[in-house]
Amino acid sequence: MPPAVPLATYRLQLTKDFGFDSAAAIVPYLARLGISHVYASPFLKARPGSTHGYDIVDHDQINPELGGEEAFLRLSESLKRHDLGLILDFVPNHMGVGHADNSWWLDVLEWGQRSPYAAAFDIDWDALPHRRHPGVLLPILGRPYGDALQSGEIALRYDAEDGSFAAWYFEHKLPINPQRYSEMLRTIVAAAGAADEPGGHALIGIADDYRAPDTPTYRQAPELKHRLSTTAGAAEVIARGLSAYRSDTETGAGALHRLLERQHYRLAYWRVAFSAVNYRRFFDINDLAGLRVENPATFRAIHALVARLTANDRLQGLRLDHIDGLRDPARYTLNLRRLLQKVRREAKLRGPFYVVVEKILASDEPMPPFSGIAGTTGYEWLNLIARVLVDGQGLDPLERIWRDFTGERASFATMVETAKRTVIQTMLASEFTVLCRALARIAAGHFSTRDFTIDRLRAALQAYVLEFPVYRTYVTAAGASPEDRATIQEAIERAQARWEGPDPDVFDFLRDAITLDLAANPGYSAPRVRNFALKLQQFTGPLTAKAVEDTAFYRYHRLIALNEVGGDPAASALSLERFHRRQQQHAETQPDGLVATATHDTKRGEDARTRILALSELAPEWETAVREWQALNAPLIRHGGGKRCPSLGHEYMLYQALIGVWPDQIDEEFVDRMLGYTLKAAREGKRETSWTNPDEVYEAGLIQFLRNLLDRSISAAFLQSIDEIAKRAALIGALTGLSQVALKALLPGVPDFYQGTELWDFSLVDPDNRRTVDFAKRANALEHSTDWANLATHWRNGGIKLALTRRLLQLRRDFAPLFQRGSYEPLTVSGVQADHVIAFGRTWRDQRLVVAVGRHFGRLTDNGTNWSPACTATISSPDKTDTNYADIVGTCPDFCSNELNAKRLFRHVPVAVLRRL
Repeated sequence: MPPAVPLATYRLQLTKDFGFDSAAAIVPYLARLGISHVYASPFLKARPGSTHGYDIVDHDQINPELGGEEAFLRLSESLKRHDLGLILDFVPNHMGVGHADNSWWLDVLEWGQRSPYAAAFDIDWDALPHRRHPGVLLPILGRPYGDALQSGEIALRYDAEDGSFAAWYFEHKLPINPQRYSEMLRTIVAAAGAADEPGGHALIGIADDYRAPDTPTYRQAPELKHRLSTTAGAAEVIARGLSAYRSDTETGAGALHRLLERQHYRLAYWRVAFSAVNYRRFFDINDLAGLRVENPATFRAIHALVARLTANDRLQGLRLDHIDGLRDPARYTLNLRRLLQKVRREAKLRGPFYVVVEKILASDEPMPPFSGIAGTTGYEWLNLIARVLVDGQGLDPLERIWRDFTGERASFATMVETAKRTVIQTMLASEFTVLCRALARIAAGHFSTRDFTIDRLRAALQAYVLEFPVYRTYVTAAGASPEDRATIQEAIERAQARWEGPDPDVFDFLRDAITLDLAANPGYSAPRVRNFALKLQQFTGPLTAKAVEDTAFYRYHRLIALNEVGGDPAASALSLERFHRRQQQHAETQPDGLVATATHDTKRGEDARTRILALSELAPEWETAVREWQALNAPLIRHGGGKRCPSLGHEYMLYQALIGVWPDQIDEEFVDRMLGYTLKAAREGKRETSWTNPDEVYEAGLIQFLRNLLDRSISAAFLQSIDEIAKRAALIGALTGLSQVALKALLPGVPDFYQGTELWDFSLVDPDNRRTVDFAKRANALEHSTDWANLATHWRNGGIKLALTRRLLQLRRDFAPLFQRGSYEPLTVSGVQADHVIAFGRTWRDQRLVVAVGRHFGRLTDNGTNWSPACTATISSPDKTDTNYADIVGTCPDFCSNELNAKRLFRHVPVAVLRRL
């Protein structure tokens, strides 16, 4: 039986090409590696062909493309045989919509607010202008509505099997409301000239039966459809009569348009979504619609399968995706905890159920008080580890080199503000407008604030969100916590300080609305105030994510290894003192949360990151190199449309990215991977090109530049030069990568391993990091003996990382209580090179381990030319007396001393875990 709290998790990306049976086949390997829980990507029914599973269309069904329920049970049995648990990446925030596969969404389109599923989606029904009836905007068209209509791309069809009508736009099904069938049937019979035919006569009779307004009702509609599907001759008459709605004629186009305008939706060009979409989305993705999980019926429906799997002991944990997207995450986690407790109690299952949340915490931001949550998915520790491994002495030189190369002068904070403005004006303009209108309506409801115009309120709200420092607050219907009040007040004061308007009192009103203090004033509508405040919290997260992670990270290129989810690219290196203090806090407050160094969302693989971190130790050599490359590659630069291609920023970024992933041999696969990354990075940066307004000339020039750069017949001198520095960065990065693995495995928390990363991980941002993993290669390597000297000699093949990973995970099993509940104690390191060693003790009752991990290997390896770090530092034994120690990682012989010599400990691997004999 797996432990209630994982010893180590392993993330698997399930797809139709790697489904449940494929996962079951590697369970024995994962067990031998030392994994206690498989942490699976979403496996509820998603859109056909989904490569990630987050576009769920049915929360109550296991994804048939992964093998369905039978294959899932085979995986479950395999996990049980090897005492492994299963954690599901669960998606409570949104569903995949559009197309023809989400029955809830199709029902909402068909019936509007009369649909029982309308309450499941976060739709502002009254937001569409110039319509008599409420509706939802569908920005699915590839060109303006009129062009799509008249071209025949929108077609009315009849399904003879179930007796229903729907308009279709390619793969998108648009159900026609049955209350329009009566008038349609008359038009169809007339167009078919079938009034005197039996089929036509029967259709007229059906139309007469449902002629009254608002008929059929939702309950009567199945009967109407059944009559249509079973009426003899009806299908043939309808097939002929649909010509009345063919849009290749002016009359037909007008008829189809009038029919569509009377539906509970409005078709629109995809670009209209920026300013007019009226349903909450996952960020700005139109085909992922937000769920109102706060609605009790919706909560019950989307958790029904999870509850059954939990009751059957097929599921031992959940990872909650995008918790910040929910209206009230604290209430949701409380409801979830109660549900899981009830299910497990009734099933007579003992012990806690493991739950973590995907939550991005800013530096030093505390974890919100979510009920029943073990911790986060570990982005904060990924960034903390990177900051303690980077050489702080190299960051200022790297900043100067980047700015001199590119001419960039903006600070990261300025870049973020600029990006936020762009996002507000484009991708999330509609959501922001909804908030502004809601705020204006609140203000207009009271005599003391009705003179605050919507323009002033919009400007004040924008100033506030530009200054907002974190992803979101967690104000509930009961009000704001002291911590959230402090965050809100800080943002209000900073916004007010830059305000140039004539009515600064608007910020007092804004603060009171955001904190819900205004709801206690009888002059204001408390429901409207609550709705505004809670929806604002659902806005700031997507705004920050799109502006920071998906824009500014692709503009600020001091050292792109620090540009990771939840990180600060402009941050300084972390001192050992502060690092130790954070780990002690971690051990005391969240010892069961995940610690990650790579995920499906990271911008680059964990070992690509450590190679790039190595540039902080090679800054002088790096400056010489990039200046040389700039001169060598000047003939490859093109100019078009008034733009240099590539821009100086993209050229500099490319050089760093190449260092991170530099291969032993350039082949077409590598070129294709780099091309995909480069194009995505350029579009995410939203300067020279973007996803919404791609500059084809610039992109073509960028692609050609990279192809020429990697072509030995064109760029031989450059390739030879970058190969030299890349090899040095690779050695330093490999040693740093081993230290990174050790810290993840030995610090407080549960180490999480992303699929395939037990060997060197030189992947790039998705989809590159979701490529097929060669598990047979890893299983074969795992069987080899642990000859550390041989592994060190052949470090390039990654076997040494796999061996270290396995050994560290064995230690976690052997000393499970110590790693789960033990204290964390910094140890004293002395000597000139003391700063190169991170040393700490882990203690639980009579168990004690001493851990030493190396860092900053450039100066210890002759700038990346020798494997064994020549570190003269010594670690003081916590026992203060001569003691016999065994290095239970196995790279160093037993010895007796009260001072532990780092050079001896790091002979083959820059990691030592010592146990007193």
